[in-house]
Amino acid sequence: MNFEEGFIKDTIKRLRYYKELGDKTFDQLEDKDFFYQPSKESNSIAIIVQHLHGNMMSRFTNFLTEDGEKAWRKRDAEFETVPATKEEVLTGWNAGWHCVLNALESLQPADLTKTIYIRTEPLMVYDAMLRQLAHYPHHVGQIVYIGKMIKDEQWKTLSIAKGSSNQFNEQMKKENKQQK
Repeated sequence: MNFEEGFIKDTIKRLRYYKELGDKTFDQLEDKDFFYQPSKESNSIAIIVQHLHGNMMSRFTNFLTEDGEKAWRKRDAEFETVPATKEEVLTGWNAGWHCVLNALESLQPADLTKTIYIRTEPLMVYDAMLRQLAHYPHHVGQIVYIGKMIKDEQWKTLSIAKGSSNQFNEQMKKENKQQK
């Protein structure tokens, strides 16, 4: 595998991981939790997902051939109106990720150095991928944090549990030795 193929594969792997963190957070939440706002100026999980959906659909629909900020996207409305149900939130979440992953999975190594546009700004494809690889985890982190606030002591950790770093590291050493 060459560098370009590895970059595409690894970007997809990382994005799948962030989707999984969101999915595991959603699994712990009740319907009402998707609409909880920590303060007036804060976004609920539903609003964050609605924004992600709008961004993902806009950026990755016709990724290589159209500006990533589509005329049909209403970005400001993503922060105002809210889906009515958890099911609607999850439908938007899954549709957005489906669009992103399908677009990236269709890329060829030579595509990475093509120029695309986002709001008329020219970007190399690999840079646009890096841009989204920073943007999406930022919002997934917000989702996880709100989920942790809501669940408090009932939260099931998505990574290394507090006080368990050494145990985790030893387990990783064992697993890596077995793979060699």
